[in-house]
Amino acid sequence: MELGLVGLGKMGGNMRTRLRNAGHTVVGYDQNQDISDSTSLADMVEKLPSPKVVWVMVPAGDITRSVIKELGDLLGEGDLVVDGGNSRWTDDQANAAMLDEKGIGFVDCGVSGGVWGLENGYALMYGGSAENIAKVQPAFDALKPEGEFGSVHAGEVGAGHFSKMVHNGIEYAVMQSYAEGWELLQKVDLVDNVTEVFRSWREGTVIRSWLLDLLVNALDEDPGLSKIRGYAEDSGEGRWTVEAGIDNAVATPAITAALYARFISRQDDSPAMKAIAAMRNQFGGHAVQSGPPPGGDASPV
Repeated sequence: MELGLVGLGKMGGNMRTRLRNAGHTVVGYDQNQDISDSTSLADMVEKLPSPKVVWVMVPAGDITRSVIKELGDLLGEGDLVVDGGNSRWTDDQANAAMLDEKGIGFVDCGVSGGVWGLENGYALMYGGSAENIAKVQPAFDALKPEGEFGSVHAGEVGAGHFSKMVHNGIEYAVMQSYAEGWELLQKVDLVDNVTEVFRSWREGTVIRSWLLDLLVNALDEDPGLSKIRGYAEDSGEGRWTVEAGIDNAVATPAITAALYARFISRQDDSPAMKAIAAMRNQFGGHAVQSGPPPGGDASPV
């Protein structure tokens, strides 16, 4: 198939490559003209055959809303917009309604895989009508991991991003558990090699996971995580998960505690938060912070 892809950053650029490797034609647009295939959104749309499919991979919030609004003025009846960013699910419903007035379809797609997605594939959770999903299914098939799992039509518009939101909330809690365990093992003067203990858990245990693999990678690269400041950002989806739990009277104590731990990390250089920051950097390429030099401010590394 042929599609436009808006946003060619860490994930968008790799997605373009994976789609092209699968034989699809991708016309990308990015404000950075060094990596863009087109000079503007209008130029990108002009290069696509009808019915046109445009996948948006830009930061959630005002930027995504602005891009989708502009696409609504450039596309026509029968065309389709896919929001593959980390948008809030309530934005999906508003965007879909706006585009529907012009006969333009909308699909929301939660994407997980980070900087490893090019090699391993991306887990996809998408929402929308069966008719609109069918228009972009070849791209979903190319982007997903090999095998039976990794891709799901989660439901109506908003269901994809709602599912991804809960996925990220669970991720918060799992990462926090690993991080607290690492800090405790480090603190007690009993275990000779904490990294090797974590490495041993990668096979045969019920807590083995890709996040565990990534934490071991980070510890191999920086034993003791001395180069990372114990400061962890939150993408917003942990907050939204907690809020959804409140709205629906569903208790989320583990996810809430993990979110609050990140808030605390911004006040104190926590050893556990070094592990959180290291894992986020490993799977998503998220910026980490070094310790501040004497008399200076912390700097990203």
